[in-house]
Amino acid sequence: MSPSHTEAWLSRSLWLLASSAVALLLLIFLFLINESRLAVVDGHWLRFFDSSGWFPSAGQFNLWPMLLATVLATVGALALAVPMGLAAALFVNFFAPAPLATTFRRLLMLLAGIPSVVYGLWGLTVLVPLITRVAPPGASLLAAMLILAVMILPTVALTSEAALRTVPVNYWRGGQALGLSEQAILLKIALPAARTGIVAGVLLATTRALGETMAVLMVAGNVVQVPGSIFDSVRVLTANIALEMAYATDAHRASLYVSSLMLTLVVVAIVLLGQRLEAKQ
Repeated sequence: MSPSHTEAWLSRSLWLLASSAVALLLLIFLFLINESRLAVVDGHWLRFFDSSGWFPSAGQFNLWPMLLATVLATVGALALAVPMGLAAALFVNFFAPAPLATTFRRLLMLLAGIPSVVYGLWGLTVLVPLITRVAPPGASLLAAMLILAVMILPTVALTSEAALRTVPVNYWRGGQALGLSEQAILLKIALPAARTGIVAGVLLATTRALGETMAVLMVAGNVVQVPGSIFDSVRVLTANIALEMAYATDAHRASLYVSSLMLTLVVVAIVLLGQRLEAKQ
């Protein structure tokens, strides 16, 4: 086979694979919309936000408390994990000796590979009792934030470390030649140069936190309510779907698909926002 034929075959194969990925995404959206149809057949989207609560047997499908809990748990986890992940990435790349950096990187990889149910079990048996000593019942929004922060920390750290590793060493040497301090080089040169990879890692961590089910289900308390504080029990959208899909029927089942569609749209909005911010920068 000639080089030109090989390139043409490779181009067609890549186009087919890329098209398949787009088609799969569209099929998922169409499936969610079709399954949600029964819940919104009358066009009453507002009932998912202005109903008196989540009482499926009474036709009340207020998703707002669970949507709010999902967003709050994710934002809280990011507020904890992103600074620690960036600090870990900077330490591995610029300060740690080579053997220590290698060991630290492997530990992060190990953390990233631990199943979510193991994190949930640890949170239920260790984290929740610790929070209970401060403010019962322990299973709360705070527990969900902490367990999600631990779960997404390796993602932020590893992607940020990989992005920082691609920064040319000449940037560091140029900063030193200009008389800049290490802190100035890190904050003004290294981090901006690796910004694209860091933002991608944060987006991946955000989507994982939004979609996490088992660990949050085990530690959040699963009470459908708007939390008054981080010590209140909550239920996130993914946990609600996992708990009720097995026995849901008719409008109840369709409302759970509405939850899935809503969560998917939130993820899409976050990705588009990240791309928009990156384009502006």
